[in-house]
Amino acid sequence: MNWYVVYAYALGVSFVVSAALTELVRCLALRWGVLDHPGERKIHAAPVPLLGGVAICFTFFIMIGAHLLLLLPARQFGSEWLESHVLSFLGANVWAKLAGLSLGGLLVFILGVVDDLKVLTPEKKLIGQVIAAGVTVACGVRLDLFIPNVWVSGAITVFWIVAMTNAMNFLDNMDGLSSGVAVISAFSFFLCVLPHGETFICALLMVFAGAVAGFLYHNLSPARIFMGDAGSMFCGFILGTVAVLATFYTEHTPSRIAVVAPLLALSVPIFDTLSVVYIRWSRGESIMKGDKRHFSHRLVDLGMTPRQAVEFIFLVAAVTGLGAALLPQVGLTGTYVILGQTIGVFLLIILLMKAAANKNGIGKS
Repeated sequence: MNWYVVYAYALGVSFVVSAALTELVRCLALRWGVLDHPGERKIHAAPVPLLGGVAICFTFFIMIGAHLLLLLPARQFGSEWLESHVLSFLGANVWAKLAGLSLGGLLVFILGVVDDLKVLTPEKKLIGQVIAAGVTVACGVRLDLFIPNVWVSGAITVFWIVAMTNAMNFLDNMDGLSSGVAVISAFSFFLCVLPHGETFICALLMVFAGAVAGFLYHNLSPARIFMGDAGSMFCGFILGTVAVLATFYTEHTPSRIAVVAPLLALSVPIFDTLSVVYIRWSRGESIMKGDKRHFSHRLVDLGMTPRQAVEFIFLVAAVTGLGAALLPQVGLTGTYVILGQTIGVFLLIILLMKAAANKNGIGKS
């Protein structure tokens, strides 16, 4: 079987379905008055329809659910080929882990929809995210590499998934930004796991990338619809969970440091979150309070237009994502080079921002 055809099919069909559903959701949001209105922390000047995340989530589950159902009749006829070549990488409790991914993702999506319709407090959102991640971990999805203790690995997994859920949510502050970075990160993960023959993870990533790309078609500047918290948190949750399910280190991998590949693939949202949290903490402000000090906002302060800032961040995400894809393929020396290059990219960005802030005398970090 030519799996590249399968991956292309998953990407293409998901894109078409998502693009069509996004247009449908946009029309419904306009009819129902579900709009994101301009505000102090927002850069759009006119109301924009919300709930684009509905199209992303529905496309993802429709594609995954419909095609997983095809496995059931195959098993009844005694065919074990699909099990051994498609799902075997998940190990024991295959269907439980898939249920954990689906249930957790659905809970985060519902939480986001509620927040889009009726703004929740940060504390309530955090509790909901922890519950969703906990359900996923309880189904057997957890980081167990080099961590033999089930409770410790479970706690670390919950923290990681919740952190990535919020990181992608924080990044959703300009047209096309969060969705574009999600697509780039998905392709980075795809290139990381492709050599290991993890066909189901690769197909899942292509479905996810297609679902988000179909929405991105409508979300690029000037955006015709926003994904809302339902979309951004769902994207972060799926990427965080896939990073746990996928294999980045095997006995044939040259260096154990390859396990940090997800950190490189998701380095842009991680950098944005850490830098914003540091700025708020250093000024004695609540780290949960929204503001316009995100990575993209600070690039605009340097003189870029919002679209240029988004394109710049796309480039950074692509460069670091390529490093993540190479990490499992190189030896220890190559690993250090890639990690050094990634750190250097962000250090250059920090120095650039500090120089501009000092020149303008505004004291921004």
